[in-house]
This record gives sequence, C-alpha cells and structure tokens, in this order.
Amino acid sequence: MAEDTGDITPKKKSKALLIGLILAVLLGGGGFYAAQAGMIPGLGGTHEETPPEHAESDDPVPGGDVEFVPVEPLIVTLTGSERYQHLRFSSQIEVPTGQAEAVTKVMPRIVDAMNSYLRAVNPQDFEADGALLKLRSQLLRRVQLVVGEDHATNLLVMEFVLN
Repeated sequence: MAEDTGDITPKKKSKALLIGLILAVLLGGGGFYAAQAGMIPGLGGTHEETPPEHAESDDPVPGGDVEFVPVEPLIVTLTGSERYQHLRFSSQIEVPTGQAEAVTKVMPRIVDAMNSYLRAVNPQDFEADGALLKLRSQLLRRVQLVVGEDHATNLLVMEFVLN
C-alpha cells in the first residue's frame, strides 16, 4: 500500500505557517493597541480623561467630602490564648458627607457585629502577616452589611492593643 501524502507540499506547508505567524503577530499587536488605547472597557487606557468628580478641587485634603463616625472602644476577652487575654480595639467609620447621622443611629448594631467577629477570631491569627489588613476588611464588610455599602466607605483602626 502506498502512503498518501496529500496535496500539500513542504513548500505550501511553510507558506501556510508563515501566513499564520504573521496573522498571529498582527492580531496580537492590534489587541494590545486596543487595550492600551482604552478601546476595550475595563482594560488599560492611558488616554482616559479625568472624571469630573475626581477633578482638582479647592480642598487640599484628598477625599475631603467625607465624615468620620467614631465607634466606641471595644474590649474583647480572648479565649484559647495563653499569650494574650484581651484586645482593646477602637475605630472610626469613614462615611460620605451627610451620612454620619444615619450611621450613628445604627451604632449598636455595628458594635454588635464588630464584637461578634472579634470574639470569633482565633488569637493566633492576630500574629500572622497582614492580620490587621484582613481584620480591617472583615470588619468593614460587616459594617457595610449593617449600614449599606454606600454609607460606609472605609474603616480606620485607631487603636489595636493586645495584652
């Protein structure tokens, strides 16, 4: 039986390979350009204009249109730790201007959510790298569940003392 090599010769194979390679380079370059030029939403875009809400203002402090609502200091008894017995924690909630009163009205719920989370944290987790960052994000998420995401934009840790 004779082998069928088909109609494609080695010369045609190399020509097809070269055309495929050129197309791949052109399409890749075009995709890169489209992403960098901001033609694809959510990717790259070095030529975007500054939105009006982020334009320069007379306020010398960035984010000057916010208020801070203090949260009463919390003292949490730590269980399961031989090294630490208590955590003293105080914070402030960053809210958009005009939202402070609404957040203050539900402060007992906020304190309850914070206390519940802090009591559930394993004391050894406080010693891990990035523990404070994780703690902040977890507490902020719980505050946002109580007051709404648009009412609390950040949580600032004012005091974090283990003893």
